[in-house]
Amino acid sequence: MNAKRPLIAVLTGAGISTDSGIPDYRGPQGLWQKDPSAEELVTIGPYRDDPQVRRRAWRMRLERGALAAEPNAGHRALVDLERSGLPLRVLTQNIDGLHQKSGLPARKVLELHGTARETQCLRCRVVGPMAEALARVEAGEPDPACRACGGILKPRVVMFGENLDPEVLGQADAIVRACDVFIAVGTSLQVFPVAALPLDAVRSGAELIIVNGEPTPYDGAAAEVIREPISRALPELVRRLVLERA
Repeated sequence: MNAKRPLIAVLTGAGISTDSGIPDYRGPQGLWQKDPSAEELVTIGPYRDDPQVRRRAWRMRLERGALAAEPNAGHRALVDLERSGLPLRVLTQNIDGLHQKSGLPARKVLELHGTARETQCLRCRVVGPMAEALARVEAGEPDPACRACGGILKPRVVMFGENLDPEVLGQADAIVRACDVFIAVGTSLQVFPVAALPLDAVRSGAELIIVNGEPTPYDGAAAEVIREPISRALPELVRRLVLERA
């Protein structure tokens, strides 16, 4: 009888997508370092209350090509890991949808903070495609309203000042407690409650591996810390895991 193959849980943050042209928030070259005022564009209070903030946010999404980014070698490495046959679940703080775009089955990706590829109305909660809203902005609507009720549209993401979906957190907790290996990739591990997941994994007996350019609060609890660029380090780590554990 074959030995049970280890469940690998991978938590990904903004750092895995920087090579796809999507800046992180907190890093040395992060969005908030370059433009501290950008924080209000992703904070629910100012976004909900100030039409000027919403107009700036929609303009930023349009100018940055919110849906145009392509997966990089880090994303593709996780596809290779999934195709190796090792049980894999990806928990992502990212809202860019690049894991699914790279070829990971959607059922194996848990989007902790939602997705920027869809919009949601703050009033009636109806969901729609982000591409349609951006087309309206490009056509001259600086702050497109919900077509169903006229309410405020936002990306279907958890903005700062909003709580994560308890059901999504419950799914994440179950994965963390069941995994044998927990890999944190490109995340500062500073935003709770997601930042608690690595320690929960360690307490449940998992091996913790951290791949990140900057120190994190959990480096001391990790079996391995990798400081190499993610697009190089993650493919190498995946190859090693497949050889050792598949």
